[in-house]
Amino acid sequence: MDLKLHHINLSTDNVAGMSHFYRDVLGLKTATHDLPVLEKNKGYNGDVAFVFDGQIQTHLAQKDINVGFRTGHVVNPLERGHIAYRTDDLGAFKAHLKKKGVAYSDWGKTAVAGWQQIFFYDPDGNIIEVHQIAS
Repeated sequence: MDLKLHHINLSTDNVAGMSHFYRDVLGLKTATHDLPVLEKNKGYNGDVAFVFDGQIQTHLAQKDINVGFRTGHVVNPLERGHIAYRTDDLGAFKAHLKKKGVAYSDWGKTAVAGWQQIFFYDPDGNIIEVHQIAS
């Protein structure tokens, strides 16, 4: 059930401008490997740019305040962005959250083909994603 930081998602109304900024000003590269395959027909069809520093991805996603309503999920990871961790045992992590009394929204494979995702809030209301590559 180890967690490893995978990506940071920033929600924006200006994907192209943000992508240019992160590549031009910060010197990040366009990410080309280990990219999520977005399920554009399951509720979110926004634009996303992927940049990285050689280790951690930043997903620059078009803000969508209604994706939670369209998909029937409580937590909307595209309202204001989120931080994401990858685990090797999502089932164990969900059991851990339940034991700790932390509610989560199980997105399953709704948004990304081949990933099982859950989203939950930290004590200040920041959104956290934990996902596992589906077997």
